[in-house]
This record gives sequence, structure tokens and C-alpha cells, in this order.
Amino acid sequence: MTPELELDRGLSLKPVNKSILPFLLEAYNEDPNAAQTALPWLDASTNVQGQLSDMLFDVESQAGADRLHFWWVSNAETNDFIGLIGLGDELQLVGSSYNLGYWVRPSFQRQGIAIMAANRIFSWLDERARNEQEHHRIEITVHPHNTAGLATATRICQAWQGEIVEEFIGIEIGERTVPHRLHIIDLPRR
Repeated sequence: MTPELELDRGLSLKPVNKSILPFLLEAYNEDPNAAQTALPWLDASTNVQGQLSDMLFDVESQAGADRLHFWWVSNAETNDFIGLIGLGDELQLVGSSYNLGYWVRPSFQRQGIAIMAANRIFSWLDERARNEQEHHRIEITVHPHNTAGLATATRICQAWQGEIVEEFIGIEIGERTVPHRLHIIDLPRR
């Protein structure tokens, strides 16, 4: 089960559900190019609302299976939609548990929100791994031209004693293989 998690600055992480679709569409329309960088499977030439709705349905329907954990970042006071962050199952390495993906809408970027949210999620997952004596390997893949995404992934990786893989990893997007930088974090932290 995906829990609600509290953050600093009056923000919280709430489990994703279909009801956030209007907020997600509003955030997408704020900067479609930035949204597509974070959600590379999104095809802007077809029904974006339908694709986002399908994603929310898939995430919500799998939330109880412990394979996916997705949250939306919310301002507790105003209920503003700030972004998405989640632990997904699009994995590159055998033995990995989750991949971490994040997207903060442009009007809230450059405030450390993605790092704060990732740290809170990793703390939750680290505690769970210790209590249940499990091991989790989390991947963060970032396109090498996504400077802000690389900086965020590097800071998360450093904070959690992860490693950055030197070689690029090819990821299939559409019908092309696109090189990405891979960051790996193992939990529980030693």
C-alpha cells in the first residue's frame, strides 16, 4: 500500500488516483515540452488527456500490489498540484526493484522539491527494507542532455551513497534507442 508522506514547507506526498487528472492536465499545459522530458512515453500528437488518464488508472489499479508507488506532490494548505514522483517498474538492470521518476511543474521548479520528495520516499523505503529484512535497488535514469534532471539525480545518489554508472544505458523510447545516464541506490543504506 502506498502511504501518504509528509514533507517540509507544508507539502505532502499523496498517493496518485484518477481524481488528479484535471490538475495533471493543467500542469502538463504549463509546459508540454518539460512534461514530455519527464514522461518520454507521452505522445503529444495523440490524445494527451487519454494517455494521462490511462497512466493514472494503471498506477491506481496496481497500487495495492506493492510493485508501483506513485505520489503527487501537494501543498497541504492550497491543495495545489506541484508534481509527480514515483517508484515504477521500468527497469534496466536485473535485480532492481524500482526506478525513481519525478516531474515538478515549471512554476515550482528550482526549489529542491524533487530532492526533498525523493529523500522522504527513500527514508520510507529504507525503514521498510530494514523492518522486513529486504533489499531494494532503485534506478534513476536521466537523459544526458537533461541538465537539471542529472543534477537532481546526482544529489539524490550522493545523499544515499549510490553510484553513477559510467557507461550510458540505451532506453527504448518510441522506436528509437536513446542513451541515458543510470544512477543506482541500494537500500537499506549501510
